[in-house]
Amino acid sequence: MLKSWFTRPLWQRVAVGFVLGILAGVLAGAQAAVWFKPLGDLYLNLVRMIVIPLVFFTITSSVAKLAEAGNVASLGLRTLFWFIATSAIAVLVGIAFGHLIDPGLGLSNLPLGEVKPRTIPTPLEVLIGIVPTNPIKAMADTNVLQVLFFAGIVGAALVSLGEKTAGIRNLVDQGATVVFRITRWVLQLTPIGTFGLIAWVVGRYGLASLLPLGKFIAAMYLACLFHIVVVYGGLLKLHGLKVGRFFRGAAPAMQMAFATSSSLATLPMSLRVAVEKLGVPQSYASFAVPLGANVKMDGCGAIYPAIASIFIAQYFGLDLSLTQYILIGLTAVLGSLGTAGVPGTSIVMLTLTLSTAGLPLEGIGYIIAIDRVVDMMRTMTNVTGQILVPVIVAKEERILDQTVYDGAVETHTPAGQAVLVAAE
Repeated sequence: MLKSWFTRPLWQRVAVGFVLGILAGVLAGAQAAVWFKPLGDLYLNLVRMIVIPLVFFTITSSVAKLAEAGNVASLGLRTLFWFIATSAIAVLVGIAFGHLIDPGLGLSNLPLGEVKPRTIPTPLEVLIGIVPTNPIKAMADTNVLQVLFFAGIVGAALVSLGEKTAGIRNLVDQGATVVFRITRWVLQLTPIGTFGLIAWVVGRYGLASLLPLGKFIAAMYLACLFHIVVVYGGLLKLHGLKVGRFFRGAAPAMQMAFATSSSLATLPMSLRVAVEKLGVPQSYASFAVPLGANVKMDGCGAIYPAIASIFIAQYFGLDLSLTQYILIGLTAVLGSLGTAGVPGTSIVMLTLTLSTAGLPLEGIGYIIAIDRVVDMMRTMTNVTGQILVPVIVAKEERILDQTVYDGAVETHTPAGQAVLVAAE
């Protein structure tokens, strides 16, 4: 029976853990936090344990391979373009569904939650903050952008020194292979982690606590689903890629993102499916996916601020002007890049958007209570976009392994190269 369980595709095992988690949460109620949350916390700690080694070794190794290929600039510019373009579309989707559902109309006397003040860094501070003063401290603090920058510098130095550092380059590749093996083991525990996290969320919130803000939750979920299915699906169609195949390949990462509400916690799985299931070259995926996990936030940074701004304006009886809509759009599109690496991105983004549009910041307190429930769908949208962009850029650059994407073959591990090993 155990052997049969592990022969099933990972997304099916995660789905089973998800369903059982819902049932356990309903039955356990408030006790779910005591009985099941430790399973989820243990799993998240294991995933976070491998994030920094994974980013450091894969980035250092992949910089050399990208430099040898000579297409670093083109890949980087195309990636940034699609990050911004899809975020702009996400803002429009958020505004459309905000007015379609009108989540703030007809509500009054909602309980006001505590909102911790957030310091919003200036663009210059963000830019300076990308360069670590202490790379070891950046690793200890799980500052992925700083680690990514340092790893890129190390990789570039290894390339410039050529054969003098052939041994170190080989050692880095071997280090990446070791980290990928550990990643494989940890990701096998995803169904158990999903079970614990979902059981805790369902037991903690319950249906009654969600009803007052049901329209807001519905607007978020419907907008995110529309963006994933219609916008992302449409972009795949335009690039001549099978839509169903993409979602089957990305399913484990999407499920994990929904359960963990963390792009960084999902990073190892996102990188795995991008390479193994969707045919993105490991050298490019190792750069684009970690970068996307920090700056590509269609759910948290675009759809959520747009809908939340409309909700708060409606709740306080304010009419938004065309100028305010433009400010909301510009802030949402550029804000994710400007708050990269800042903890609590969604609240920071909402604070920034409300401040720019001149809306009352205290409105955040009315929706903070259901933030985790909304965050699950926000993060799934983020992660789907973080996988989608490398796929379509790889297709445009003609480096996508079409046979892997179409499911005709599985990726293998060539001798001496650090690529993800199959986890199924």
